[in-house]
Amino acid sequence: MSIRKAPLKNRIKFAIQGHRPDLLILGFAILMTLFGAMMIFDASVYKANTIFQDQFYFLKLQILWIVIGGILATIVYFIDYRKILKFSLPLLIITIVLLITVLIIGEATNGSKRWISLGPLPPIQPAEIAKLTMIFYLSNWISKRTYKYSSLKSAIKEGFLKNMFSFVAILLVVATLIIFEPDLGTTVIIFLTSFAMFLMAGNDKTHFFGSIATILFIFPLGILAIILEPYRLERVKTFFSMIITGDVADPRGSGYQMQQILIGIGSGGLLGKGFGQSRQRFGYLVENTAFTDSIFAIVLEELGLLGGAIIIIFWLGFLWRGIRVTLNAPDREGRLLAGGITIWLTLQTLLNIAANVGLVPLTGIPIPFLTYGGSSTIVTLIGIAILLNISRFTKTNEK
Repeated sequence: MSIRKAPLKNRIKFAIQGHRPDLLILGFAILMTLFGAMMIFDASVYKANTIFQDQFYFLKLQILWIVIGGILATIVYFIDYRKILKFSLPLLIITIVLLITVLIIGEATNGSKRWISLGPLPPIQPAEIAKLTMIFYLSNWISKRTYKYSSLKSAIKEGFLKNMFSFVAILLVVATLIIFEPDLGTTVIIFLTSFAMFLMAGNDKTHFFGSIATILFIFPLGILAIILEPYRLERVKTFFSMIITGDVADPRGSGYQMQQILIGIGSGGLLGKGFGQSRQRFGYLVENTAFTDSIFAIVLEELGLLGGAIIIIFWLGFLWRGIRVTLNAPDREGRLLAGGITIWLTLQTLLNIAANVGLVPLTGIPIPFLTYGGSSTIVTLIGIAILLNISRFTKTNEK
């Protein structure tokens, strides 16, 4: 009997057992990886020549990260995600150990400790790993709990004391270690992704309003983190000054980075200067941000508003396919895992783009696929592999 002639129940069962992955997500990942490598080479030429006398220096390293990430992603893709979730707690524990280790013996760069070297291996950034391991752990942990309450007493006892309190405690442990590096941008991404996953798990008003109340409770901690670090406070002041006055305050000091970004974007116009024609990559942007946190500004300078709009459309397409995989996942763990990965990558992209066009303060958040860096590239590719893994088991109701 053919699949199409089989009863609907059997066809659904067949689909859940495994079928081809979401090819649009796969195509998106391949295209963005190649485009990212091309832009990283373009944006890093000046720095690579100046420091290493090799214009391909950063490109070669990025290709190495892509190869390593691609191998790991391929392995992950062929392992049923439900088997991987069984190791979510050990993975989280390893991540926490790495986060503690980086604070003790991590490599200090500009006052931050975010990288750690493990023997002959290249330096890794545990905070990037935490984005994915937190999604793994929460998918497994949240899926085993009930978030629908029969009474106010049940909501307080089960919802707050058992579920919400435990959730916040787990989140605060990881977030506190990352904020001490300090890395506020990654902390924000993990917080927002985790709460979005927690909201996804509930199906009544009590859970929803309890989750919102917790966010409002933790919000002042974010304000405190900004106030306690002078450079963060200056970035926020510069941002609000620009919003109010239309001009970048202190363009030679705290507003220098934003000023240079806007110069690059403004000079790009609608169609851009053309690939390889950026001026801002020639050391005008702070440190190495031309091919890391501010690379989207280089994209806008060279490819213009039209090029930037196309990238955003591609990401909206990814969001659509990610939501589709989430809604059709065969179980609760799969829905939470697919939803968490989709939210994480899309949210991180939108926040990076928003920071690069002056819609939010500069945060130092990398943009997936485009930003140079080993940990970010590898974790992003593994995240995509997990999403493709889940898409192999989505429910398909053929008629």
